[in-house]
Amino acid sequence: MPTALTWDSPLPLNWDAASVTWDGEVQNPNPTNPMPNDNRISASISPADMETILDNIAEIRTLLPFLINLTKQERIELPKMGPASLAFDEQCADYMVSAPNLVPPFVSVSEVEKDRALRLALAEIWREAKKLCEMLDDTMMLVGSELWMADLSFYQTVRQAARRDVAGADTVYDELRPRFPGVAGDPEEGEEEEENGNDPTPPNP
Repeated sequence: MPTALTWDSPLPLNWDAASVTWDGEVQNPNPTNPMPNDNRISASISPADMETILDNIAEIRTLLPFLINLTKQERIELPKMGPASLAFDEQCADYMVSAPNLVPPFVSVSEVEKDRALRLALAEIWREAKKLCEMLDDTMMLVGSELWMADLSFYQTVRQAARRDVAGADTVYDELRPRFPGVAGDPEEGEEEEENGNDPTPPNP
């Protein structure tokens, strides 16, 4: 919306600026555009979609009833087969078939083959699930970042309003300021820091 020109208009105007008259108007150089640079994602999940998503996740868990949770100690103590051991496992698989007399009596070849097939299937599922989890994690991080930037902008405005005795600002500021206990928060301290060119900015979460 055009803004009427005044003596203290925050614009770099000169006496010979083009298209400027005493009673003229100028376009606002900072139009209201909510979070133009900090709104990379704008989406929502409907209650119906959320219910479907959670139902599908529950269905996947039902299809994998054998999944378990290891304790921290078990994760430390269990022998692990990494990518470097896959070739060795393939060799063992071949020799367990071609040289059955060398298989220990306590090792069931049929169970080993079953475990091997299950591992391959789980690895395929895991790769797809991991990609989804990474996208979920990245999206949550981005959304949280946008929220945090909006909150910080609001907090800075509230702090400035409280310093200028805007009605109601002190109550809001007193509620929000405990989030930054290590930052100078008293209006007097803030004004002193502003005069020194050191207006404190809240740290990252």
